[in-house]
Amino acid sequence: MQIHERNGTHVEMRTNRSFFTKLFQYLFYVQFLLITVLVLVLTVRGVLSAAHTHHFHPKKWYVPVLSSTACAGLIGFAWQELTCFNPSRMVKATFWLSPLLTCAFGILLISIGTPGGVAASVIALISSVIQSLYACWVSPRFQHANKIVTVSIAHHPPKVKAMVLLSIIICTVYLASLMSGIGGGTATATEIDTLFIFLILGSLTWTMQIVKNMMLVTVSHIKYMHFASGTQVDFKTAVRNSAKYSMGSICMGSIFIPVLGVIRGSARGVNLVSGDADEFMCSANCCSGVASRLVAYGNRWGFVQVGVYNKGIVQASADTWEMFRRLGMEKLINSDLTSSFCFLSGVATGSICALVGGGWALLIHKTYATEVSLYTFLIGYFMSRVAMAWIQASVAAYYVAYAENPQSQQFDSTIPDYIREIERSQVQHSQELFRTAHVESML
Repeated sequence: MQIHERNGTHVEMRTNRSFFTKLFQYLFYVQFLLITVLVLVLTVRGVLSAAHTHHFHPKKWYVPVLSSTACAGLIGFAWQELTCFNPSRMVKATFWLSPLLTCAFGILLISIGTPGGVAASVIALISSVIQSLYACWVSPRFQHANKIVTVSIAHHPPKVKAMVLLSIIICTVYLASLMSGIGGGTATATEIDTLFIFLILGSLTWTMQIVKNMMLVTVSHIKYMHFASGTQVDFKTAVRNSAKYSMGSICMGSIFIPVLGVIRGSARGVNLVSGDADEFMCSANCCSGVASRLVAYGNRWGFVQVGVYNKGIVQASADTWEMFRRLGMEKLINSDLTSSFCFLSGVATGSICALVGGGWALLIHKTYATEVSLYTFLIGYFMSRVAMAWIQASVAAYYVAYAENPQSQQFDSTIPDYIREIERSQVQHSQELFRTAHVESML
């Protein structure tokens, strides 16, 4: 255990040697090496196969995919730049643009006409409807989302933009290499190649989550120290500490937290659908209880303490959530739209890239249009999440630093005002329910 003092603030850095965090770290390195070898083999084999069989047209497959990969990097960087320039407009624009772009993506898939494209189009169109309804439902919270994002990113850590740009460049090269391997698998298109492609996509998902969370841990460490004590942490030191001490927790959290997030989101959906119906209340309450327990042991807010104190992700998540619960901030955290904003930014970027890549493939070689559309959507989504990670990290650091010391002069009245607003709305809702029940009883 190491204790550092920064401008009078004691920061306790634990030596995290958890077996599971180390295991996930080594698993990541091993799978990364194996996938690299697999991609090289598939790429070389695909080139040789295309030269001899002429069943695969490399230019008609690679040009739309690689062009969309570059497009994803440009859009991701531009999106976070526009968010910095005008957070209020970008929050609102994202919640309304994402459903429209997802709908356009679904229409493109329908126009392709393949069975896989039609199945994916149904998912895209249903998703666009859900996003539209969600945007209407959460529109009263836009004002707070605007304010919390504005306050959190007001101070830009030095070199953060350079880190974002470097991460996007590295991810562009990485994704382009994986797409080369997938193209090689598509060239021969055997049953084992389908398995290889799914393995590559799984590796892509995990690796991009790790890159995103690495940035989240690094930036949230820097921002936390700024909010907690006004201390300026050296950017290189923060990056080095994240890579050296927190990599295992990041690898572990990059698998568990998305899975727990899906489970929790499904449970909240069941609660919304069930309403007050008696036949669903038992199931809804059970789902709600499970979701409440899960979020305490795996949440993105825990990444702040992973970076600052070098805790394991499970312990960091539990400690962070306990602070929120103790201060009565649970409902505030549950109503925060930052995660939804970053997610919809990714969906919007992915849809744009799919329209570019899929539309291009539809014009030059329709056979490749469906798979190119789906691959480029994933590329655009993950590239945007990496670009927006520092904004999400800033908001997370703001909440966690406030929860640790709400009396600090570093904070304004943003969080207390919104807590009072939530409590006021709950009282009004309870009164309305009471009046409705009273009227029904009279009838």
